[in-house]
Amino acid sequence: MSELATLARPYAAAAFKRAKETQATDKWSHSLAFMAAAISDEKILALVGNPKVSKDRLYDFLLDLCQGQLDLESTNFLRLLVQNNRLVLLPHIARLFEAHKSEDEGCINVEVFTAFAFSEDAEKTFAEKLEKTLSKKVRMNVTVDKTLIGGVLVRAGDRVIDRSVRGQLQHMQKALH
Repeated sequence: MSELATLARPYAAAAFKRAKETQATDKWSHSLAFMAAAISDEKILALVGNPKVSKDRLYDFLLDLCQGQLDLESTNFLRLLVQNNRLVLLPHIARLFEAHKSEDEGCINVEVFTAFAFSEDAEKTFAEKLEKTLSKKVRMNVTVDKTLIGGVLVRAGDRVIDRSVRGQLQHMQKALH
């Protein structure tokens, strides 16, 4: 998984740089999300990995599939990924592109895993505390994960804040051994 993210990083950086140059970050964001969703389909993934399907046929098929959703630059980017056998990187490229975009906008995308659903007020208060801790505006994606037992686990880029009961128990177990 981390190898794919490493391979995707230069593509995402180049796409973001071009999007900034052309003042089209929203358009690129939409195009990359659409292509990533298309590539995530099992039937399309089977075509991508099929050695009997030529790169030109694959590219033409994907263009037909994405009809009306991509502009000229996005189609060129798609061609580049097809030619370099990097289509499977699209979900990672889209995710990294969004991280670049958020960073540029002074925001950070944060994954929050909680044992119990937040109330509206609690979520707002938690977001405010995270913004102070991270010194950035946060965009939270909250997921309920009962395996945490209690508390929260926060992933903000490379930073992980584990305030879950499960995490505390694991930490105590390591300390005892």
